[in-house]
Amino acid sequence: MAIIRSALIDTNIYSYLLKGDEEITEGIRRLSAIGLSCVSIGELLAGFRRGNNERENRRRLGEFLDSPRVATYAIDEITAEHYSAIFNQLRKVGAPIPTNDIWIAAVALQHGLPLFTRDKHFNKVAGLLLFE
Repeated sequence: MAIIRSALIDTNIYSYLLKGDEEITEGIRRLSAIGLSCVSIGELLAGFRRGNNERENRRRLGEFLDSPRVATYAIDEITAEHYSAIFNQLRKVGAPIPTNDIWIAAVALQHGLPLFTRDKHFNKVAGLLLFE
């Protein structure tokens, strides 16, 4: 099996990975570098706070983020420019997606990374490459 490329992973991919989803695990193995946006980290932390295993989930996320293959991506003014373009593009075609997902798509576009996700609504974002 060849390790082939880098991708930004969506929040749901991290969740499926923790659940041992074989298809997702195989996809992660194929990546030489894994990106995670601060938006996804925020979504994960919010979910951890609602659950019964917050401490363990935070520990596991910390281990994941400490991996030399994993990079985190913050939001800056350039990300905001991508966000505004995506937001307006989706609005024009009448195809809104959740706000956090627009931010995640903006990070992927900004850094030229394909997005690894199971959410089909990302197909609506013009120019966004999806990891398959």
